[in-house]
Amino acid sequence: MASIDRTARVVAPAAIGAVVVVGSINQDHVLAVGHRPEPGETVSDAVLTIHAGGKGANQAVAAAQCGAAVVMVGRVGRDAAGAAQLSALAAQGVNVALVGTAAQAATGSAFVTVTPDGENAIVVAPGANATLTVEDVEAVRASISSAAVLMVQLEVPLAVVERAAELAGPATTVLLNAAPIKVVPASLLSRVGILVLNEHEAAALLDQPAGGVARATDQAAALLARGPRAVVVTMGADGAVAAAAGSCFHVPAPAVRVVDTTGAGDAFVGAMAASLAAGATLIDAVTAGVALGSTVVGRPGAQGLLAAPDVGGASSSGAGLTASEACES
Repeated sequence: MASIDRTARVVAPAAIGAVVVVGSINQDHVLAVGHRPEPGETVSDAVLTIHAGGKGANQAVAAAQCGAAVVMVGRVGRDAAGAAQLSALAAQGVNVALVGTAAQAATGSAFVTVTPDGENAIVVAPGANATLTVEDVEAVRASISSAAVLMVQLEVPLAVVERAAELAGPATTVLLNAAPIKVVPASLLSRVGILVLNEHEAAALLDQPAGGVARATDQAAALLARGPRAVVVTMGADGAVAAAAGSCFHVPAPAVRVVDTTGAGDAFVGAMAASLAAGATLIDAVTAGVALGSTVVGRPGAQGLLAAPDVGGASSSGAGLTASEACES
């Protein structure tokens, strides 16, 4: 691997400021199970908890807990779940003034099974997230164009993500978390400052197998050639690798006790965004992401680290670093 340039920045110092998130807001129904059911099998001893979730909301909360000024753009249903999610976001310091309500759609829901090893499987009903429109982001173009960092994911319509990226100002870093995985147009990749995805998503985009730091580094470099200014590939217990012009590097993760991996990726991205908005270099932002992602797996729920208010009886207790301590690592 090439030597690491610790001075290289992907956010200009003049751009230090707010993080705007255009993304999903869900209510997560988490089922702790002894094992995942086989086709045709019924598992009848699951323990249900309900958490705040959605990739956009999770990343917004992580960034806010790391000290960023965060503005959320999205949609919820006109229902109790939507009101609960907005309340939870606001309680974590996220500005929800630009979140709309959908009269004809329920708040998005995710159904998560978590096994004793902490691994998860997720099915999402997008609900109101799917009703977010290009016109919605057009209406908030001033907020997007003036942001230090624009965070987008792929749980809202792709046309919305593309238009949001187009509206980013010249000093705005577009941070695209390409999840859940789908084909990302070249026109979008060319506007992306940092592409973040996990090793399986990177492998899928390149139609290659996943596995190992060396392969992930090669895949990050291959994705860099498609247009983004930097690519970060997360690898769970192996940390993350990144590629930017002239360099690649690996940030290992500490050994931790795993309870639930659901929110690790989103915590990583949110911590990165907060660090970048504060003027951090790419390696320091990735290091902050690895630190927070490694901490969040020790607690249940997609926002488990961040001590969010209970939503329908969800628990977010647990030990480990606070969000601010992890973000400063």
